[in-house]
Amino acid sequence: MTLLPFTKHYETPERAAGAVRHYRWIKEHAKPLRQPALHEIGPASLAFERVEGRSVHPEDLPRMAKLLGHAHGAAWHSDLQSASLGTPHQFNDGTPFDDYLGTREIALWRRHEQGYLPNKAALYAMLRLLEETAQGPLAFYKDSNPRNFIITAAGDIVTVDTDDLSIAPMGYDLAKLIATLHLTYGPLTDQAVNAALCAYNTAAGCYGSRLDATNRGRLDDFLALHAVLTAPYVGRNGYRWPLRSHLRGTP
Repeated sequence: MTLLPFTKHYETPERAAGAVRHYRWIKEHAKPLRQPALHEIGPASLAFERVEGRSVHPEDLPRMAKLLGHAHGAAWHSDLQSASLGTPHQFNDGTPFDDYLGTREIALWRRHEQGYLPNKAALYAMLRLLEETAQGPLAFYKDSNPRNFIITAAGDIVTVDTDDLSIAPMGYDLAKLIATLHLTYGPLTDQAVNAALCAYNTAAGCYGSRLDATNRGRLDDFLALHAVLTAPYVGRNGYRWPLRSHLRGTP
C-alpha cells in the first residue's frame, strides 16, 4: 500500500521557503540525518514522503546522541569550518543563518517579561551564561525534540521538521534533546546523560580534533538555557515535567 504524502502548511510563503532552504542545507551538509523525500513545494505548503513510526523515547538517547554527533561533525567539516559567531554565515542563496546570540537574547528578555525569570538579576545571569557558551567550533541547531524524529518499525531514524535552523555551539542541540526528553518523560539519570555526551563527542570527533570537547559543565550550561527558553511550553506538546535550571533565581 502506498502511503499518501504528508502535507505541512505554513502561515506565510516565507516560512515555507525557509523550511525548504533548511531541508536542502541539511541534505547537502548533514548527510547522516535521513530526511523524508520532499515531493512538492506549494506557495505556503510542503508535501513530504509519509513516514510511519514513533517519536524518540529515553532509551533511544544513546543512538540519537551518536547520530547528532555525526550530523554536527559532518556539517562542520562540510560547511561550518569557516563560520564564526561574529560573522554572518549564509545559505547557498545568500540568505543568512539565524545567529546564536541575537535570537536567544531576545527570547530571554521575553521570558523575563513573561515572568519565567523572576527578576533582572536572573535575566542578567542567563544573558551572561548565553555569552559564555558562545565559543568553540560551530554546529547547527534544528530543534532536536523527540517529535522531530521518527523511528520506524525497522529501527531507522528519520529527521522531520526543518522549520528552525540556526548556528549553535557543538552540544547545544544535544542538550535540547536531553531537555525535551526530560520534559516529556521525566528526569534522566546522570549515567544516561553522561553516556549520551560520550557517544556524541566520540561521533563528532571523527570529523575534527576539536569537535569532541563538549564537557558536562558546558552541557549543563546549555540545559540551564533550555530550561528557561522552553518554560512557556510546559503543559503543551506532551511536556509534562518542568525542567529546572541550576542557576539561582531562575525557574
